[in-house]
Amino acid sequence: MGTKSFGNGAGGGKSDGLDLSTGMTVTVAITGLSHDGQGVARLADRVLFVAGALPGEQAKVRLTHKARRHWLAELQQVLEPAAERRRPPCILAEDCGGCSLQHLDDSAQQHWKHQKVVDALRRIAHLDTEVAPLMAAPEGLGYRNRAIIPLERCEDGRLRAGFYRPGTHKIVNMNRCPVLDPRLDALIAPLKSDLETSDWPVDRDCREGGGLRHLALRIGSYTGELLITLVSSTPDLEGIEILAAQWMQRWPELVGVCLNLQPLATNTLMGPETRVVVGRSWVQERFCDLELRIAADTFFQVHTRQAERIVPLVLAALAGSAPGVMVDAYCGIGTYSLPVAAAGWHVHGIELSPEAVHQAKANARENGLSESATFETGVVAECLAEHLVHCDAVFLDPPRKGLEPATLLAIIERPPAHLLYLSCDPATLARDLGQLVGGGSYRLESVQPIDFFPQTSHVETLTVLSRIGAGVPTPQPEAAEPE
Repeated sequence: MGTKSFGNGAGGGKSDGLDLSTGMTVTVAITGLSHDGQGVARLADRVLFVAGALPGEQAKVRLTHKARRHWLAELQQVLEPAAERRRPPCILAEDCGGCSLQHLDDSAQQHWKHQKVVDALRRIAHLDTEVAPLMAAPEGLGYRNRAIIPLERCEDGRLRAGFYRPGTHKIVNMNRCPVLDPRLDALIAPLKSDLETSDWPVDRDCREGGGLRHLALRIGSYTGELLITLVSSTPDLEGIEILAAQWMQRWPELVGVCLNLQPLATNTLMGPETRVVVGRSWVQERFCDLELRIAADTFFQVHTRQAERIVPLVLAALAGSAPGVMVDAYCGIGTYSLPVAAAGWHVHGIELSPEAVHQAKANARENGLSESATFETGVVAECLAEHLVHCDAVFLDPPRKGLEPATLLAIIERPPAHLLYLSCDPATLARDLGQLVGGGSYRLESVQPIDFFPQTSHVETLTVLSRIGAGVPTPQPEAAEPE
């Protein structure tokens, strides 16, 4: 089948009178990037998504899947490359689904992420507001303090470890990952070798009797402490204590080896039970002049330095009032609760994970903040309303899905003077801001995008809102790094 060229025109599954079909090769002009970093083109009135293509490029692509309103296509050849295209720093970039923007230079990534936030606010929330320049990461590689790497064993006994090929459940085998902290990166190949010779079964889908599922690595970026966790559907891994002891001797920075049990056939990466094989189950980390314990199975921002830069922005937003009471919804291990408490506020954290709350309380004790930082286990949508009665500020750091309707309703019915919303998804952020600002309760004071995830399509955004009539001054954000 020959290659066809398409411009803009009319027609459903056809263009220029030609039926489109899976496997067809066409030449298209890439006009934009989708929310997840795929190139966007048009075939008549059909949208086409092409992973690896960039705006401004002419590309030869092969149609692979027809959805209701769009096509997916595979990039075959870039005929006219964009000026921003570069050679990816990772040799697996074209196959691995871990990073989708390695072929786009850093400056262009930063510009696109800023525009992604602007567009979401305009399109979804109908807010034509000023968005501060993206707070760029000081490094584009070697920043991740954690990795959870899927495992599988081939029929010949060889072990494969790596992330999934885009749109599939197929592992792309790797021995290194450039976005990982180099001290974690150096562990991958030797750990793979040891696990390969262990003869332990590997069963990432829990369909063949049980075994290893993932290799989880964590490091304290400032302390250098390392933690290795094996995720398995079974505790029956003969000789694990011997191998763990050998790892502890081999790497002096290693403080513990753990076994996390995840027996369910789901895509949930880690299970509720973590056992210490040797050493301890957490790394010590310094964060904003505080000491934090971060366990194997709890959430902590993967880019430590960028996460620290959030704290001055939060304190600046609260500086217009005398220290009062702040509720930290979705507080995790107290990452942001504790620095605010150290600045003189009383902070009450709400978190669904009992283990995270246990760690938050331990972190408060270790830093002498137990009186000013308290925590409870609970669902934010169910617990928040009662705390808003005597609350001066709320800090929100929800999962990607954004705020639950009950959480939004509680805030709108009893709005605190300060509202700070840290989001990892511009679309759900814009949806929620549309109700908070559009409903007349709040004025949007500032929008600050922060790049926590270079080489990927993800962007974090901190928004500061003040209750209308509260008289809160606009905070001055930290100066963003030049693009």
